[in-house]
Amino acid sequence: MRANLKFIVKTVCGVLFLFLYCDYLIFFITQRNCYWPELNPENEDKTIEQTNEQPVKVMVIADTHLLGSRYGHWFDKLRREWQMYRSFQTAMILHKPDLVFVLGDLTDEGLFCSNAEFDYYVKRFYTLFQVPETTKFVSPYLNHRFVTAFNAPAVQLITVRGNHFVLVNSMAMEGDGCFLCKPAEQQLTKIERVLQCTKGTYTEKCNSKMKLGIYSKPILMQHYPLYRQSDMECNDFDAAPFPVKQERFRERWECLSQEATLQLLNQIKPRIALSGHTHHGCTRPLPTGDGIEVTIPSFSWRNKDNPNYLLALFTPNNYAYTKCEMPRESTVINLYIFGGIVFIMWLLYSAFCKNRCKYKYR
Repeated sequence: MRANLKFIVKTVCGVLFLFLYCDYLIFFITQRNCYWPELNPENEDKTIEQTNEQPVKVMVIADTHLLGSRYGHWFDKLRREWQMYRSFQTAMILHKPDLVFVLGDLTDEGLFCSNAEFDYYVKRFYTLFQVPETTKFVSPYLNHRFVTAFNAPAVQLITVRGNHFVLVNSMAMEGDGCFLCKPAEQQLTKIERVLQCTKGTYTEKCNSKMKLGIYSKPILMQHYPLYRQSDMECNDFDAAPFPVKQERFRERWECLSQEATLQLLNQIKPRIALSGHTHHGCTRPLPTGDGIEVTIPSFSWRNKDNPNYLLALFTPNNYAYTKCEMPRESTVINLYIFGGIVFIMWLLYSAFCKNRCKYKYR
C-alpha cells in the first residue's frame, strides 16, 4: 500500500511540475534574459537641450486579438489568453515600466459583437493587462465603441519628462470621411502648432497654452505601419517568413496610404515611429527624415510562434530600444511532448520493475 501511495505521489508531482514549468516558470526563465537598453551618448541629438530627468521606461505591445464567441474555441482562448496574461504580468514584475502602450487590434470580434459581449471583452482586456499603480497604461484606439470604452480619442499628445508621444488612430487617417477623420486632422494640426511653438519655428503668435515645457522630437505611435510596398526590406529576427514577406501591401489595409504617411511625417516629424498590425517585426528608415520605424509583432501565440514586446528608454535628446523574446509556442508544445514521453517511459519502467520484483519473490 505504501509503495502504491509513493508511486501515486511521484506521478502527481511529475505532472504538476511539467505544467508548472511549461505554463509558469518558462516565462520567467525566458523573459529574464531581456534588460532595459542602454543609451548611447553618440546617438544624442545635440540640437535638443539635455535635462536632468530620468529616462522614461516604455513597454509596447501590439495585436492582442482577444478571441470572441463566434470563431474562438474555448481551449484556444484559454491557452492564448493565459500566455498573454502570464507574459505581460512577468514583464511587469521584471521590467517595471513607467508607461505601457498597446498598438491596436485588441479583439477579433469587437466590431460586430453585441454590447454585452463587448463589455465582457473590455473586462477581460483589463484583467489580462493589469498594471501596478506606478505604471501608466495608455489605451489603444479603434472605432467609437473603443474610443468610449478605452478612453482613447483619435489623436493624443502625451508628454512625460520632456518626451512627446503622439498617438494616432490609423482608421482616422484613411481619408474616407469617417467620423474620426475630421477631428483627427484638426487635432494633428493643433499638435503640429504646439510642437512648432515649443521649438520656436511657428511664424504666428504663440500663447502659453501652445507651448510645452521643452521641445523634443516626438515619438509617433499607431496601429498601421507607415506606407511600404511589402516586408521585403525587413530583416529582423522576428520578420515575416517567406513567402509572406513577398506579399504586396494594400494601402489602407496592411499599411497607411502614401498620402497619409507623408502627412503624418511632415506634420509630426518623429524621431521614431512605432506600429503593429502586420503581426511580424520590421525595422527600417522612415520614408522621409532621419528617423526609423519599428513594427512590433503580435503579442499572441495565435498569430506568431515567437511573439515579443518592445522595451525603450526615452530622453528628450536620445532613445534606445530592444525587443524582448517570449517563450515560443512550439517550444512549449515540444516540452509537453518530451515530458509526456519521459513520463510514459517512467511509468512503463516502474511497472516493469514492480512485476520483476513480484516474480522474483514468488
